[in-house]
Amino acid sequence: MLISKKLSYPTLLFIGLGLVFPFLTYFNIPLLDGALVTALENTQALLFLAAAIFSYFFIRPRQYATGKKQFWIWVIFWWILLFGRSISWGRDYFPDVAHDYFRIISILLIAPVLLMLLSRKLRAEIIVKLKTTQLPIFSIVLALLAVIIADAIEHNRAISIFFLYDVAYKDFLEEMYEFALIWGLFEATYLLMKQEEADT
Repeated sequence: MLISKKLSYPTLLFIGLGLVFPFLTYFNIPLLDGALVTALENTQALLFLAAAIFSYFFIRPRQYATGKKQFWIWVIFWWILLFGRSISWGRDYFPDVAHDYFRIISILLIAPVLLMLLSRKLRAEIIVKLKTTQLPIFSIVLALLAVIIADAIEHNRAISIFFLYDVAYKDFLEEMYEFALIWGLFEATYLLMKQEEADT
């Protein structure tokens, strides 16, 4: 496994913002009866969808071998899965619809990510990527820390006391850290694309 220690300015910015986010509660930002959090959630959903579209247009003009093409299709399905999860499989927009429909939607979005791993060529390509691609360590660490902090805030875990100073801003802070997660994942994907372009 190769490691890239390059630190991009956006990642550095998000690391800095991650230190600042907990103190935003002292500015008494108006939550607008939940409308602000809803707007943040909708923005995140659009970002996941945009990442899937971006990935699609990256692979579309390229003539890849089967395994490599499967890898990028798998990446697209991951973005679509994250999009679906971010809107609770559609339940956020259609709360009156029976929950069984949303379970079906979740299965339909999760299934491709798992079933594609049955492909020997895809598994081989994932191994090749892990062995030959420089993984952007700061992007990955940013994403991991962001998801750990967001999860801690959401579920009131022990470390949440370091980030949540006002429970009224619980949902707001969780969403703010999830933006750092999205950036970390996207930058890792984008840098992987750039390395692949350089190799072809």
